[in-house]
Amino acid sequence: MPYIYDNQNVFAKILRGEIPNKTVLETEHSLAFEDIQPKAPVHVLVIPKGPYVSFDHFAQEASEVEIVDFTRAVGEVCRLTGVQPGDGGEGFRAVANTGVHGVQEVPHFHLHILGGRVLGLMLGPARD
Repeated sequence: MPYIYDNQNVFAKILRGEIPNKTVLETEHSLAFEDIQPKAPVHVLVIPKGPYVSFDHFAQEASEVEIVDFTRAVGEVCRLTGVQPGDGGEGFRAVANTGVHGVQEVPHFHLHILGGRVLGLMLGPARD
């Protein structure tokens, strides 16, 4: 099934400058900004500027340049926010929610960088 990108989603509007954001980092192919409803002291969203619905869509169809740019942007966001353990931070969680089961709220690939406190277990016990 092909991916269908909705160019009216909130992140597309942010990329077009229709909705303001608190930018942490902007590169040629990526944008990182503070989450408007943070779940941790550090909660930054990193998005590609291209029209990708989910991580798997991005991984399969983005150019190598876009993938490298996005990956480097994630690393730089971790450094800038002080969560990078190799740079004295205490660590972070990177989460990409995808689809209905992943509880994806915005149909534009985005990676949450969460840190600044102990985050607890990622998931509870499995349920049937």
